[in-house]
Amino acid sequence: MLAVLDEAVGCCSPLVCEPLSAEQAVELSRLFKAMGDPVRLRLLSLIASHEGGEACVCDLSGVFDLTGPTISHHLKVLREAGLISGERRGTWVYYRVHPETLARLSTVLVVGA
Repeated sequence: MLAVLDEAVGCCSPLVCEPLSAEQAVELSRLFKAMGDPVRLRLLSLIASHEGGEACVCDLSGVFDLTGPTISHHLKVLREAGLISGERRGTWVYYRVHPETLARLSTVLVVGA
């Protein structure tokens, strides 16, 4: 019986990096959930694609066949998740990606990071 137990213990490969804690998994799942909608993922990509990682809402709303309130809702979800921030300048709101948050997400996706 001991030989079988020794084989079971020795069958697993060792960890090469620290796995996510329960708290980290909850926090990161919130970010991934916010990006889980195709419209929000495209919005995030559009904002990040603009120079300086910042775009005016006027640059975003014409890209989609959606109403303004629907676009605003999706931007709110991204903002509340901490993926973007918004700043009002006159009549327009400018959205900026948080590169540190995106970098954190990318480290989870890289094998061995």
